[in-house]
Amino acid sequence: MRKITDILKHIRLPRNKFLMRLDYYIIKKFLGTYIFAIALIISIAVVFDFNEKMDRFMSHDAPWSAIIFDYYANFVPYFANLFSPLFVFIAVIFFTSKLAENSEIIAMFSTGMSFKRMLRPYMVSAAIIALTTFFLGSYVIPKGSVTRINFEDKYYKQRKKSTARNIQLEVDSGVIAYIDRFEDYNKTGYRFSLDKFKEKALVSHLTARSITYDTTQTHHWVIKDYMIREMDGMKETIRKGEKIDTTLFMEPSDFLIMKNQQEMLTSPQLSEYIDRQKQRGFANIKEFEIEYHKRIAMSFASFILTLIGASLSSRKVKGGMGLHLGIGLALSFSYILFQTISSTFAVNGNVPAIIAVWIPNILYSFIALYLYKKAPK
Repeated sequence: MRKITDILKHIRLPRNKFLMRLDYYIIKKFLGTYIFAIALIISIAVVFDFNEKMDRFMSHDAPWSAIIFDYYANFVPYFANLFSPLFVFIAVIFFTSKLAENSEIIAMFSTGMSFKRMLRPYMVSAAIIALTTFFLGSYVIPKGSVTRINFEDKYYKQRKKSTARNIQLEVDSGVIAYIDRFEDYNKTGYRFSLDKFKEKALVSHLTARSITYDTTQTHHWVIKDYMIREMDGMKETIRKGEKIDTTLFMEPSDFLIMKNQQEMLTSPQLSEYIDRQKQRGFANIKEFEIEYHKRIAMSFASFILTLIGASLSSRKVKGGMGLHLGIGLALSFSYILFQTISSTFAVNGNVPAIIAVWIPNILYSFIALYLYKKAPK
């Protein structure tokens, strides 16, 4: 492949062209190195993952077709998208350091090209990666995660909860349901109560020994051994019965939350789920909010890390590519670590999810601007 110094000799395109032959060369190198980094690191990750889980797969008699197509066919895109910022950083550091080492960046500057103009193909490449990772992470990968997580639940480690306690949620406007204990194996909740309020005044109070979900119909429940107290001012009416069928806008999946269940929902489904659970008064939705905002923040991180990588590795230094790669890997891993820590603050503390998720981007934006000012002009 020809070097940039050879390409520059043949450039005769007008200056107002948004992308020139040189830009396409950089975009091709950027995306090619990015894909190569994904293929290399993910192949290593697959080997280590299979080595770790092989005994469990074999002991649970997992079929090879399910291991390959249900698990690893969805494992690869999930982890490739998860560590996309790392791959972006490695790609930028690797091929930009090589350009600097071969004095190709000096050749660009010698034609009058500014560092800001040189960044144009970098940002175009980052935009392509950002849009792709956002689309995959928001709409495609969650569907594959359903198959992958169900496979893990069956053949590796059970993730689904079989019981839930102290369930309280709003099933309708002014209608509060409470279940002391719910068992998934028979879809039955025990010590059930249903309170109806009108203008903050209690007008009906239902208590029952149990409530069972009818899996044949949506939102259909069977209440057993119930008593209803209806209040109308100072007047009170009591009714009792053995069994009553009713429709309640709740399902076992609303309170039997599976570990990593947020990864199985597309972004529109996540938004709808978060809004519905907030209306019902659920407090355990932090992880769902983090996942929703993280998909946007991770995509935007491609621009920040691209700017850091290009600014850091565009200068020809004595340490060469090895020094740039070392600094780049340290920064990229610190970004991922910092993002994990800030997400923990949101789950275990009172930090809003959107702020916790965007803190790493804000901090590394300042690092990117500093390195940009220090980059060779």
